[in-house]
Amino acid sequence: MRATTTPATAPADVVVLPAAVWRPRADAHAARADALTAGHRERRSRHERHAIEDFLYEYYPTRPAQLRRWHPGAGTALAPDAVGPAPQGAWRWYRTGADGTVTLDVPAFLADRGEAVQFVAGLVGATASRPAATGCFGLHEWAMVYREADDEHRHPLPLRLGRDGTDAVVEAHRIRCTHVDAFRFFTPAAVPRNTLQPTRATQVALEQPGCLHANMDCFKWALKLGPAVPGTLLLDCFDLAREIRIVDMRASPYDVTPYALTPIAIETAAGKREYVELQQTFANRANGLRHRILEVCAVLATAARTYESSTVLRQASYSR
Repeated sequence: MRATTTPATAPADVVVLPAAVWRPRADAHAARADALTAGHRERRSRHERHAIEDFLYEYYPTRPAQLRRWHPGAGTALAPDAVGPAPQGAWRWYRTGADGTVTLDVPAFLADRGEAVQFVAGLVGATASRPAATGCFGLHEWAMVYREADDEHRHPLPLRLGRDGTDAVVEAHRIRCTHVDAFRFFTPAAVPRNTLQPTRATQVALEQPGCLHANMDCFKWALKLGPAVPGTLLLDCFDLAREIRIVDMRASPYDVTPYALTPIAIETAAGKREYVELQQTFANRANGLRHRILEVCAVLATAARTYESSTVLRQASYSR
């Protein structure tokens, strides 16, 4: 769907930013995105892969150029300057008013992404409402290589404890993975060892903020909401996902020392304590992001109701 031009100006409940405000914000956003993606872009120019960081770009998926694009978010409009309307006016799901003000075309966006918005709001809200279940110790990564041949591993890194040592850690612990997208990568031998059998149908019922992968997924849900999410929120989610990914791999069975990282030896008491402390910190930070994502969903819902009400009023006036 292409951007549209409409005679309407921004609705009364939309905050309009002058160009002197939004242009510096857009520039600062681009600079921050460049800093966050610098390593990835440099390695890509050399055709060099990174077993840890590339995950964020491939699994979700996203591109540095996509992260660099600044969106004001739903409920915020951009006033024109002497040059003309903001460049967002030419982007998908935006519209430009007769006065040159650019704003998110909420009805058009919801027509395409309405079901996704409802799903995100339901899942994120349910996850944030639950206490963090700590103590899984990142064993999902261990279950992904359990009884697997050395040439079958997902990452080109050796196992820190070797194959037998890794299997022994799995067999000595109770696995309690609540995340369907982690569980689906368990080896066949590891599947029955999980105390839960999460599926897509039970995702909303099971996800909880102690799960590192659920917290990384804040970035996924921000991406799903597209231009409705303010640029700052998107990069905050990406930044947290980067931090969590590093911890996720530090606590994994892989030897991460080639990347100058210190392993978290979750098979020891000290490693378990370190993991749980980080887990709780990430849960708190991710819940802060979840509440901001829910605010975006609420703004979209309010804007949709306002549009529906105004449409009904216009239809009523036309019928007289």
